[in-house]
Amino acid sequence: MLKSNRIGDKITDARKKINISQAQLAERLFISPQAVGKWERGESMPDIITLDRLAEILGVDLNYFSENFQSIAITATANAPLIAPSAGLPSEKQQDKLRWDMSRSNLADIDFSGLKNLHEKFSSSNIQRCKFVGSDLSGLLLKSNNVDSCDFSSSDISGSHIQRSNIDKNLFKNCSLKETEFSESNIGDCDFSNTDFTGASFKSSNFEKNTINNAIWNRTSFIGIKFDDTVFNGILKDCYFENCGFYRVTFQNATLINTFFKNNSRWKRVVFIDCKVDQMTYAFLKNEKADLSGLTLLTE
Repeated sequence: MLKSNRIGDKITDARKKINISQAQLAERLFISPQAVGKWERGESMPDIITLDRLAEILGVDLNYFSENFQSIAITATANAPLIAPSAGLPSEKQQDKLRWDMSRSNLADIDFSGLKNLHEKFSSSNIQRCKFVGSDLSGLLLKSNNVDSCDFSSSDISGSHIQRSNIDKNLFKNCSLKETEFSESNIGDCDFSNTDFTGASFKSSNFEKNTINNAIWNRTSFIGIKFDDTVFNGILKDCYFENCGFYRVTFQNATLINTFFKNNSRWKRVVFIDCKVDQMTYAFLKNEKADLSGLTLLTE
């Protein structure tokens, strides 16, 4: 039986052995330090999915948290996706939910359209030519994956963290990627037409040969990104480009409003065609020594 005070003690012991703080542990779990504090004081306890992630971060076996704990895994096949049953969950509400765990899988040519309740488990997998059309993948932790030629059209992938992954030749048409973070990933030959990138962030990644027609760029940030064969159109508002490298990048029929550019390189390979900018954005581009032909100042 899982007891919150006993689990709290074990989390504390394991955390101290690897010499990380509550705040550092919380950051890796994408939760608040207060939540970790409550676990360690025995005031609450993580669910089974979070326990699995805790075990990985702390370098312990899942059974470390309870001598009586048992986990069950069903290997994914075309007819039976991997489902982790909710035995041992602390609340009745959680026990009623299926927990889909698609980590460490080799998946090909499977239709997962309409998938829900993935609950952040989607790491270290090779996923090819699968369908996730109209799925709820919000809050996803997608780490160290190879995702090739899959269809995520019309899916909600908002609030997700996509880390150290290869994202190649996938369809993301009409998706929500609001507040999603891409980091240390290769993103290439994908179709992001009509996708909402509001509040999304891209860090230390490659963004090459992607289709982004009519995408929504609002409060989107790009830091340390290598852009190649990329055409921006539509409205970019309150966006941020810093330490990016531009290779064959075009802004065409685009309107840039309050968009910040700092320490970017290879401006000779950036072309502006029939674009409009406000005074602030124009000043940033001029400071970067960009070619300002093709730009028209917006009137108030």
